[in-house]
Amino acid sequence: MSSMLMSSKDQPAKLHYMAYSFRVLSPGDYVLCAETGAKILLDDLRYWSIARQEPYVSAAASTAAEVKDCNKRGLPA
Repeated sequence: MSSMLMSSKDQPAKLHYMAYSFRVLSPGDYVLCAETGAKILLDDLRYWSIARQEPYVSAAASTAAEVKDCNKRGLPA
């Protein structure tokens, strides 16, 4: 394998989250859930916040982050 492929093996990626996809800014295999800290393989990444630019392991983790954000800003959840 080339050193380029090996360099992203078991490394966190840096992503830019968009409406229906994400762009890889820095290569890697996974991201960490902003709510739980769980490792999410890029192929399994389905939930993120565009506004907060954060990934989530599940819909429940995404909802929990949204509720926390609303509470911080004094908005009804």
